[in-house]
Amino acid sequence: MKKVRNSTVYLTYHELELPGRALCQKEPGYVRYIVNLKNFEHQMDWLRSQSWRGVSISEALSSSNERGVALTFDDGCETDLLSAAPILKRSSFNATFYITVGFLGKPGYMSCGQVRELSDLGFEIASHSMTHPYLNDLSDDALQDEIARSKTELEQIVDRTVAHFSCPGGRWSQRVAKFAKQAGYRSVATSRAAANSSHSDPFRLGRVVVMRATDIHTFQQHCLGRGLWKLQARDLIRSTAKSVFGNSSYDRIRAALLKRCP
Repeated sequence: MKKVRNSTVYLTYHELELPGRALCQKEPGYVRYIVNLKNFEHQMDWLRSQSWRGVSISEALSSSNERGVALTFDDGCETDLLSAAPILKRSSFNATFYITVGFLGKPGYMSCGQVRELSDLGFEIASHSMTHPYLNDLSDDALQDEIARSKTELEQIVDRTVAHFSCPGGRWSQRVAKFAKQAGYRSVATSRAAANSSHSDPFRLGRVVVMRATDIHTFQQHCLGRGLWKLQARDLIRSTAKSVFGNSSYDRIRAALLKRCP
């Protein structure tokens, strides 16, 4: 199976669902992003069967990765270490884990020691902000704090350079890119559904979110970079709605709709 030439797809995961283990949150808007552990294993098995590699953001940016996808995880859930890491290690895959510093130590999330352990296993640690706010709602001072202080604190935890940042809720802007550059990051990842090439802006990287409802055929198509225009059309509608209603109102409307149509 051949993918779109000269491009690499960056996949986004969140918490993995384990049998008998409570999720970090119960809201439908959160649960729809949670992938079952068996499905995650099946997806990694397929990549390995195709002789593909899972790579980190740094690796993806440094080479064309004709036979690879970048694997990323947002938030810093404990299942990153307990479940994702062992599966990735068995396949000799790498990945980037974007950590929300303010979540560390909360139920269901990693501790500082666990983040250090994940880093010591060879996985890349990156920042997902201090408190997971919508960045485009913040003042310049607050935005700088979310971006720069999270980098500093994570570097103190892992004793390694933290070079990459991802936007909570996908709320990217030119201001975010500017402050990330000033803080010394090498890239900013969004939730925009797009494959990345050597011509892509590293401070506006596209990523494809793997959802709870993503079946194996859809997963395969995502990895190949096919049909992303459908996700882009959906994202355009959502971004327009967010601009019209604002982040808070949009979230309330979405939550009400998800309760009616789980």
